[in-house]
Amino acid sequence: MILNKPLAFALASFCFAAISMQALAQTEEKAAESANFKIYRATPEKVNDLIHTKLDVRFDYKKRFLYGKEWVTLKPHLYPTDTLRLDAKGMDIKTVAVVVNGKNTPLKFTYDSLSLAIKLDKVYRNTDKYTIYIDYTSKPDQLKAVGSAAISDAKGLYFINPDSAVKAKPVQIWTQGETESSSAWFPTIDKPNQKTTEEVYMTVPSKYVTLSNGKLISKKNNGNGTRTDYWKQDLPHSPYLFMMAVGDFKIYKDTWKGKEVSYYLEPKYAPYAKTIFGYTPEAIEFYSKTLGVDYPWAKYSQIVVRDYVSGAMENTSATLHGDYVQGTARQFLDRYYATSPGESTVVHELFHQWFGDYVTAESWSNLTVNESFADFSETLWAEYKHGKDEGDAHINSDRRQYLGSADAATKDLVRFHYNDKEDVFDVVTYQKGGSILYMLRNFLGNEAFYKGLNIYLKTNAFKNGEAQQLRLALEEASGKDLSWFFNQWYYNAGHPVLNITYNWDAKSKTQSVYLQQTQTDNAFILPMAVDIYTGGKKVRQMVWMRDKTDTLTFKLDAKPDLVNVDGDKMLLVKKTDNHTPEEFAYMAAHAPLYLDRYEALTWAEGQKSNNDIARQIITSALKDKYYGLRLKALKALKLTNEDVKKAAVPLLETMAKSDANNLVKAGAINALATLKSQSNVALFKQALTSQSYAVQAAALNGMSQLDPAGSLALAKGLEKDSEGELAQTILNTYATNGTDAEWPYVLNKFENADVQGKFSSMRNVAAYIGRLKSSEYAQQGIEQIRSTGVRYKQYGITPALIKVLEGIKAQRSADAASVKAIDAAIKDLQ
Repeated sequence: MILNKPLAFALASFCFAAISMQALAQTEEKAAESANFKIYRATPEKVNDLIHTKLDVRFDYKKRFLYGKEWVTLKPHLYPTDTLRLDAKGMDIKTVAVVVNGKNTPLKFTYDSLSLAIKLDKVYRNTDKYTIYIDYTSKPDQLKAVGSAAISDAKGLYFINPDSAVKAKPVQIWTQGETESSSAWFPTIDKPNQKTTEEVYMTVPSKYVTLSNGKLISKKNNGNGTRTDYWKQDLPHSPYLFMMAVGDFKIYKDTWKGKEVSYYLEPKYAPYAKTIFGYTPEAIEFYSKTLGVDYPWAKYSQIVVRDYVSGAMENTSATLHGDYVQGTARQFLDRYYATSPGESTVVHELFHQWFGDYVTAESWSNLTVNESFADFSETLWAEYKHGKDEGDAHINSDRRQYLGSADAATKDLVRFHYNDKEDVFDVVTYQKGGSILYMLRNFLGNEAFYKGLNIYLKTNAFKNGEAQQLRLALEEASGKDLSWFFNQWYYNAGHPVLNITYNWDAKSKTQSVYLQQTQTDNAFILPMAVDIYTGGKKVRQMVWMRDKTDTLTFKLDAKPDLVNVDGDKMLLVKKTDNHTPEEFAYMAAHAPLYLDRYEALTWAEGQKSNNDIARQIITSALKDKYYGLRLKALKALKLTNEDVKKAAVPLLETMAKSDANNLVKAGAINALATLKSQSNVALFKQALTSQSYAVQAAALNGMSQLDPAGSLALAKGLEKDSEGELAQTILNTYATNGTDAEWPYVLNKFENADVQGKFSSMRNVAAYIGRLKSSEYAQQGIEQIRSTGVRYKQYGITPALIKVLEGIKAQRSADAASVKAIDAAIKDLQ
């Protein structure tokens, strides 16, 4: 599972007030601290073990029901038992029977809408297997299931546009099992420490294709407009990893070592299958070699669906993605690893096929052995495929997300106390956990680290694991004791808050470095490299900080140009590094890593005063080898300063014309646009012919700054093929300068925009709605805001949207129909 990154980014960007209100509510809830939080969350007890699950299902699109027959084979785990309890959420249970010699013998059972308690026909011992037959109906749309920030819904089975009511929207069915929602579409022991093999017979309209775990064994045409597909998963996996999908998908088939690697896409995106997913076989090979364990499943498929409730899900051999990973060839011209979540999502879910599916966390408390590894794999792939700067940028983003989270420092990574299992899917499990693995790899070295992962995977193959087993495997590989590391990073909360100051004693030629951990909790043990740069040469010292305060002293021949604490930039730490401006400049120019340049540039960005060194760092960063730092430098530029303008404009013009990265090109054009100089008209007009939507969007923005009225005609000429940034810029151009004539385009693009697009344009669209002459058009816009608010209500966004609606109401006070619609919308959002 990956968190919905576009959603999180969009909500945070839209309104800090709304997020602040949500944080306040979370703080108040924490202050009240429910009794549930104090409960120790034990690993689920095993009374019976799943062995095999066979399902025969068909779908009622009109009622949104699943009609299922199940044969589930189990055995007692150890102690004899004559009872069985299965999770079964919101179902009609028609028949429960034990199968003996091919015959069904009815059994007594009780059912409370969540749990099915069955009285078996006799006492079974752990040497006995038995098979239970269940005839049932799943009613997911009638199930009252609460989701979370990670997984916005929990009804298990989803019918998308089943009545074709929404024009041009596909009809689909798909499932979402994590955390314990598979039991909303078939009865099971819905716990991660259960493993079962699987067979699924799916009867569907003949025009659709299906996907499930394992191999497609057969297809049978039924002669009545339906077809039954038979899927079989021979290797055991946990119930939450079961999946089904049905719909009009085009399938592109690739291979890896003779195994099918396939991509299921909407017909519109099928021509771009290799662009979207084509690196998958290479990633399978890379991870297989790195881990020393070949990809273990019979095939690997990826499918993209509509209205997905999270980011993506690692169902065994059949990953399901939200539609944000799709795109055309033109859209992919603007997608880069650090700026678009698609590629990192693909490799994240693939890595789960080992960490999560092959070896599964034994409980949600130990989710770190699934999700922290998948998060770390994003950095691992970035390093391999795109270079060290990309990998360093990715792990830096992880650290900043964790360190910037208000209450993350209070939560253990392995968490035995929580209000709800969904709460464990957070920046601690993902970003902090990934950062910790990054540190651990550096401390142990690649050879020992990956050998330890190999031991962990092989020892626990097709079983369950936890953090202690990971520690033991890494200790076996490295020969090092790692209890200190796991105690402070896995079984404790927080992180070091480190203040670093320096002193050079010219008389004794001694460089002192003062380290102080200022967090309220105990000191962290921190092994680190300290790099000392003197006269163009670097000397490395390895040190351990074991107490809250420490002083490092180095006898040197001359005053160093730079002392770089944590020279490998590995520590997960909130750091205040008190370098001089000259030292930051030296770091930017001479220290080798992305994070060295990033830290220097971040310091320069924060300088409010007229600082020549800061300006020099920012200007130099416009030529950085890594596009992410060029983008950061573009945002830091203050072109109102004449000195900055004089130095930067020639660079900006070159970047706008010829930078290798389209987002940097667009950023340079947008920077030039702020100057509102007629001298840039030719450059902007040339950029309008680019195949990059981002570059076209920036050029349109530039022309809008120079000629707002004329930009409407330019926007009109770009409408036909407009996606991504270009669609947003056209939308904003119309919303700022347009009339009722442009409303249909704005409505269409806003209605079909992804979550990031909706929230980034919300204020401009709201202002546009306020001045529309047509009451009918205004009400269409009000409905779009209302429906967006309802959909994302759980994220605390509604206070900001209510303010938006109140602003429209003030503008349209004379339009009674619109005022009435606004009042109704506000009521729905409250």
